[in-house]
Amino acid sequence: MLQLTKATSAKPRRGYNTWVIQPVNGGRQLLDEIEGAPCPTPRIWWLGHSGFALKYRNAIVYIDPLLSASLPGRLVSPPFAGKDVTHAVLVLSTHAHPGHLDAETAPAILHASRRAKLVLPMSAAAHAHELGIGYQRMVTTNADLRVEFLDDRIYAVPSAHPSLDWTPLGGYPYLGYLVRFGRYTIYHAGDGVPYDRLADRLRPYNVNVALLPIGGQHNFKIQEAAQLAQQIGAEWLVPMHYDMFAASAVEADRFVDHMLGNYPAQRFKVFRCGEGWSIP
Repeated sequence: MLQLTKATSAKPRRGYNTWVIQPVNGGRQLLDEIEGAPCPTPRIWWLGHSGFALKYRNAIVYIDPLLSASLPGRLVSPPFAGKDVTHAVLVLSTHAHPGHLDAETAPAILHASRRAKLVLPMSAAAHAHELGIGYQRMVTTNADLRVEFLDDRIYAVPSAHPSLDWTPLGGYPYLGYLVRFGRYTIYHAGDGVPYDRLADRLRPYNVNVALLPIGGQHNFKIQEAAQLAQQIGAEWLVPMHYDMFAASAVEADRFVDHMLGNYPAQRFKVFRCGEGWSIP
């Protein structure tokens, strides 16, 4: 079953000599949709770059949100502002790089969502504190650990960006997260490239949806993302981390063509920024 969408229209943003992609949904309308959507199966919204909102039943989780409107070089407008997110239960950051632990976005969401916690690698805690996030609002994790909230669980696996860079005190600085909603598992790889035994680490989790980065120097090539999805038996493959910046630009049509030509049995979903989709 193939699901894909066309690129959104773009228009100039004031103050920049470039064109930016506009989300297909955004502002209060999208926030109300996320908050009010009944989700008997998990629902996923792409917020651009590596940012997603996930919801299952009443639990709303944000992963790597990048919602700073003033970010230099940004080619996709944010669908809404972090300060307007009042419904988050958890905010997950895969690593401390600005595109994944944004100085404007994460603190704003935590300020607006008073009960939310920030889940992040151990080595990123000091940096998050420098951004104004109190340690009491953080839950640090590492590979092979899990975070439990409500009836759901989040497992961490190492990502190589481009290497694993493990240290005795800091653990793995780059993580991927396996969000387990009931019988569904969503894998968000953060940034990273394939490495030995990555598929072995992921296979036991029976991944339903794999969110894999295909843009940028130290991320999966399109064929590598397709191979990993096949190796772990992921039901759905979702590309991410492209179009936001010129350095990570990848034409979605190239991804579609590769999947149709080489992996016709692999189901995939190509999002537009601001679009929501429920796992079948």
